Amino acid sequence: MAFQTIIEPFRIHSVEPLVMTTPGQRRAALAAAGNNLFALRAEDVLIDLLTDSGTGAMSRDQWAAIQRGDESYAGSPSWYRFLESVQELFPFEHVIPTHQGRAAEKILFTVLGGEGKIVPNNTHFDTTRANVEYTGAEAVDLVIPEGHDPASMHPFKGNMDLDALDALLTEHGPERVPVVFVTITNNSGGGQPVSLENLRGVRAICDRHGIPLFLDACRFAENAWFIREREPGHADRDVADIVREIASLADGMTMSAKKDPLGNIGGWLATNDAALAERCRTLLILTEGFPTYGGLAGRDLDALAQGLRESVHHDYLRYRTRSTAYLGEALAQGGVPVVQPIGGHAVYVDAGRLLSHIPPLEFPGQALAVALYEAGGIRGCEIGSVMFGLQPDGTEHPAAMELVRLAIPRRTYTQSHVDYVIEVCLSVAERAHELTGYRITSDPRPLRHFTARFEPVDT
Repeated sequence: MAFQTIIEPFRIHSVEPLVMTTPGQRRAALAAAGNNLFALRAEDVLIDLLTDSGTGAMSRDQWAAIQRGDESYAGSPSWYRFLESVQELFPFEHVIPTHQGRAAEKILFTVLGGEGKIVPNNTHFDTTRANVEYTGAEAVDLVIPEGHDPASMHPFKGNMDLDALDALLTEHGPERVPVVFVTITNNSGGGQPVSLENLRGVRAICDRHGIPLFLDACRFAENAWFIREREPGHADRDVADIVREIASLADGMTMSAKKDPLGNIGGWLATNDAALAERCRTLLILTEGFPTYGGLAGRDLDALAQGLRESVHHDYLRYRTRSTAYLGEALAQGGVPVVQPIGGHAVYVDAGRLLSHIPPLEFPGQALAVALYEAGGIRGCEIGSVMFGLQPDGTEHPAAMELVRLAIPRRTYTQSHVDYVIEVCLSVAERAHELTGYRITSDPRPLRHFTARFEPVDT
């Protein structure tokens, strides 16, 4: 008999207190932060859904692994345990550790990017786009049309538009396109997965044009679970086996190990290209550290080695995706528009639809995110025209979607916490028509959303 209650596949071993604040205290905190949720003090946040990056709870076995950490500068045993764990799932010949994913992006695009270059992706996330554009290259998003429709129930809305990719590579060729990227899952598009069939199609197009394929793979386990659950022919497969097949279709990858690998810090760059790896290692030594630690302590490497093994456990992934869906389904049933189908790591509220009276360049996502914090101490993240509206030439264009991401840290909150989030979201949605837009008063670049300051448009 199947039961409906979601049960966490773990027991709580240690607890961290939460600070309860009043609406008045939260309004004061917002004023001090310039209405930028990134600038809030963490202790002023009750339920922190800003990001799932590095915010999860490590397991008993990960904390035990930390005690094995060896801090030798070169050739640490921790490095070899980390390397073995990575290559068990991603058997690339060259693995280059970094302190987090954006460091891997910075190194790779410094080597491959530059003026006149074009980097296609299903959808670049913020740091990926910024690192591409910082070199002078152009970041092009080629997600399928359904990926821009929050209400579409397409099971793999993260898929690359194969015809558009083929046309771009035919027009520009390997002289201008040094690499093709696929982000799994597609974070900017609502945490939507990419199918194996689509990855095989991307691989065939890259082979035809002689261009390498890389993965931005930080949510690889969730993507593999969705393949198992949604793509015909994979229901009986082990997730780790699906991950290995995903890796076999690529020439390399970047990884933020702060997501699916269950780490609080870390990342890596991997490739089968020895010449590319050598150039990247040179930059690594200049910016991150020696190639067997890459900016990480030995204890971090050991924690990641254990976290990678835990990340593909079926009981964990079933709980992870089902608990996220629990939040998304409850909001949708309550009349709050969310990106469908629900992704693995977050629920994305369609702020553009909920706050249709606020123009995109008055940032409805920011307005909703501020309202959720003021009402209930919930910190989410705008994924819209604040994050993606500013163009490289300085002009402003509305983003493809105006979203608020409620990213759920791994193994951190219980079902009662999520029930509280549901109550707050439904309460704010009831008075959505009262919310007003925002203007930017301080606009640092690039990645302005991290440090910009805002004020309501009616002030």
